[in-house]
Formats: sequence, structure tokens, C-alpha cells
Amino acid sequence: MTITSGSTPSSITSSITPCLWFDDQLEEAAHFYTALFPNSSIGHLSRYGEAGPGEPGTVMAGEFTLDGMAFRAINGGPMFRFTEAVSFAISCTDQAEVDHYWDGLLADGGEESMCGWLKDRFGLSWQVVPTRLFELLSDPDPARAQAAQAAMLQMRRIVVADLEAAADVASGS
Repeated sequence: MTITSGSTPSSITSSITPCLWFDDQLEEAAHFYTALFPNSSIGHLSRYGEAGPGEPGTVMAGEFTLDGMAFRAINGGPMFRFTEAVSFAISCTDQAEVDHYWDGLLADGGEESMCGWLKDRFGLSWQVVPTRLFELLSDPDPARAQAAQAAMLQMRRIVVADLEAAADVASGS
């Protein structure tokens, strides 16, 4: 079978699912995330038996769904950690939604970063971004777009009202 760029053979039915590597917190993380996101659930959790290598009864691997998106995860030990090189972006419709995810993901040990980025208590990076930011960054008036960008670059949690105020000042509104 020959596959050319841009084509997919009709016999391929694969899908892509993120797989997360936890030290030993997979079950805790699955409960944390599914409580925070709507349309979420924990699927199958495989547990170690007497053969190990983990403690019998502890979770080895599992599946969960966050807001309709499937995830797989393993408790693989401490060899690998999450980094900012991979993050999950949450597009939020309004400030209330930004605040919900920002506060929820920071709960119990998360860490703020800049420009809407944060790490949750498991070390996983998230971008909590209002869709209004993208609208302002695409404003046909370059002064408004640049002012919104400059404001965003100074923020940790993105505040929609502050973005709009900066854009309005730049346009003389």
C-alpha cells in the first residue's frame, strides 16, 4: 500500500488519544479532573495483582474522559515528569469560566505562570484562555490588537475586562 502526503487509506481507523505518565497519582488525578470538567467520567482502571510490579490493588493504568475527550494514563513511576513542552488549552467563553478552571486547577498545590498558563498539583501544564483574547488579538485595528497583547503579557490569570480596557484606551474609546 502506498500512502501519499495528504491521503489516508480507507482501511485505517485509528484515533489519537493523549496518554499521561504519572508517578503513582493516576487515580487521584482522574478523580480531580473529572470533578472539574463537565461531561467527564472515569473509565476502566487496571490494578496491579500479586505479580506486581506495583503494590497489589494500586492502579497501574486507566482511561478517563474530560469534557468528551478521551485520555489514557499510567502510573509509570518517577522517571519522567510533565513539562511545559506539552500542555492542554482550555478555550473559555467568559471570565466566569476562566476563573472556574484557573481556581480549580490551582487547588491544592498548583502553580501560576504567565499569560494564562499554570501547572496543576500533578505538574501538568494548562492554558486557560478566554476566546475573547483571540478576538482582540485579531482586531482589525492594529493598535487595539497590540494593546491587548501587551496587557496579556503582563497577566498571570487572563482578565477579559483588563484586555478590553487596554484595547479601548489604545483606540481612544
